[in-house]
Amino acid sequence: MTDERDDAPRDTPEGAAEKRRLAQETKDERKVWYFLAYFLFGIHIIAFVMIYAVKHGN
Repeated sequence: MTDERDDAPRDTPEGAAEKRRLAQETKDERKVWYFLAYFLFGIHIIAFVMIYAVKHGN
């Protein structure tokens, strides 16, 4: 089964450039998901600390 984005042959400079661009795009997308995961995790940690502080404050 072929990929629909596979328009240019791989042995041409255009095909190689497209392959590199897709590889870089995949890496960048993975970095965005990791950033989002860490950000959401951090928000929850801060929220739990604030809830603890409010409940245990005098």
